[in-house]
Amino acid sequence: MSHPHPELKAAPPLPDGGLRVTALGGLGEIGRNMTVFEHAGKLLIVDCGVLFPEENQPGVDVILPDFTSIRDRLDDIVAVVLTHGHEDHIGGVPYLLRERRDIPVVGSKLTLAFLEAKLKEHGIRPRAVRVREGDRRGFGPFDCEFVAVNHSIPDGLAVALRTRAGLVLHTGDFKMDQFPLDDRITDLRAFARLGEEGVDLFLTDSTNAEVPGFTTSERELNPAIEQVLRTAPRRVIVSSFASHVHRIQQVLDAAHQHGRKVAFVGRSMVRNMGIARDLGYLKVPSGLVVNAKELEKLPDHRITLVCTGSQGEPMAALSRMANRDHAIRIGKGDTVLLASSLIPGNENAIYRVINGLTRWGANVVHKGNAKVHVSGHASAGELVYCYNIVRPRNVMPVHGEFRHLRANADLAIRTGVDPERVVIAEDGVVVDLVDGRASIVGKVPAGNVYVDGMEVGGATEASLKDRVTLAQEGVITVVALVDADTGALAEAPDFLARGFVHDESTFEPVIPVIEKTLATAAQEGVGDAHQLEQLIARAVGNWAFRAHRRRPLIIPVVIDA
Repeated sequence: MSHPHPELKAAPPLPDGGLRVTALGGLGEIGRNMTVFEHAGKLLIVDCGVLFPEENQPGVDVILPDFTSIRDRLDDIVAVVLTHGHEDHIGGVPYLLRERRDIPVVGSKLTLAFLEAKLKEHGIRPRAVRVREGDRRGFGPFDCEFVAVNHSIPDGLAVALRTRAGLVLHTGDFKMDQFPLDDRITDLRAFARLGEEGVDLFLTDSTNAEVPGFTTSERELNPAIEQVLRTAPRRVIVSSFASHVHRIQQVLDAAHQHGRKVAFVGRSMVRNMGIARDLGYLKVPSGLVVNAKELEKLPDHRITLVCTGSQGEPMAALSRMANRDHAIRIGKGDTVLLASSLIPGNENAIYRVINGLTRWGANVVHKGNAKVHVSGHASAGELVYCYNIVRPRNVMPVHGEFRHLRANADLAIRTGVDPERVVIAEDGVVVDLVDGRASIVGKVPAGNVYVDGMEVGGATEASLKDRVTLAQEGVITVVALVDADTGALAEAPDFLARGFVHDESTFEPVIPVIEKTLATAAQEGVGDAHQLEQLIARAVGNWAFRAHRRRPLIIPVVIDA
């Protein structure tokens, strides 16, 4: 099994007739999925998503893939193919199109509709190319065939790329629900047919590779959802991803059955469900969905609200309800149904919301105490089926943290794939398929690109480190008036501290430290204000650590007196 190595060098030129695969996101993390395929001088991109920030990345809105390695080749891009409409697969497209507006964007009907709504906010109209399962389209030297896959959003596609270097099958995000609500199952007949033709490289979704067995069918959630809507004494507030059309369909059907009306709450929920309804993916019985005005006239036991915020996002409707910062006041007898997963890293935020809602008297039904969520990704049993059906020559696990990629690689090997032909790559690692063999040949830059308000890439690791320091340690500004002739303090320095616990006398002991620092500097002939600031910052920082065991950010200001 080939692993990435930190000492990898820049990748050499691609051998003639070879296919190069570089993931710029989605390997070693769940999010910002983006894979660049290079063949015959052209590039085809599959997905371009965003990653949501962790707690140690304060002030960051989203994290993008790093476009550095393709920036001087934007004109070589023949298309961006989107496998499905989730943020971690389409959220980065606006930022890519800012760099070249006319890249053809390829996807299924719902995926493109969600993307176009997003692009409208950026003032971009894409060159959209609509495809559906069974279609075959050529983009430059890439012949793409699209295959239906089942996922937690309708209209998911896997993509088969035929090139002179061989046939690649990229599953996108998928699972193998045999009884999906829209009866559109993952097309294993197509997988088998491609397997017969000979799949040279198989890129497979690793998210649930560590989970044994099979992912439960969405239909098995019906009883639990139905029970909540049947037995809840007052209002029911359902929180789900704003893209999980099938889960929301189940809620609508159960609400309708029990004589409840439904209102959508939250901008993305209202927008996406409107799109899904217009395109016929969401079937809404007439008169079921009402607006907030009509809702006020209804008795509590006939009300169902469907809102965003199932991941504990602070600005989403559910968190605001939990914090009493929303027009909808949660109270005793209300039932809140969290029909969603716990995405790794979001657990604390989600439990905080559950505790807040419970405190106001709500009964919270969630994955931990009822069968109200199933994953959108194939578990180990399904992945093994796929390996046995496709019989790929080379395998590259995608979409997952390192442990998921490793577990997926192990599954492939257990089905008989040669361990030498199973490639575990990380973001930026370059994999070449040449003469039917896939191997790691080098790497390209693939750092985190932070979107902070209107700034793209302005926030750096260093500025985030400063933000974390500010949050954890506080800041001390030292204003020193220095006599230009003697280099000594003209008067006692001023200290302004924020987030650093202090009183009137805290900074008295540091004055002699500053005096001594300036005296030494004067002896050595250092009189430049900027250099003095550096020396004072170091001296005050060392004092703060010795005396208080804190490492605040020190901002020194030296003024010539």
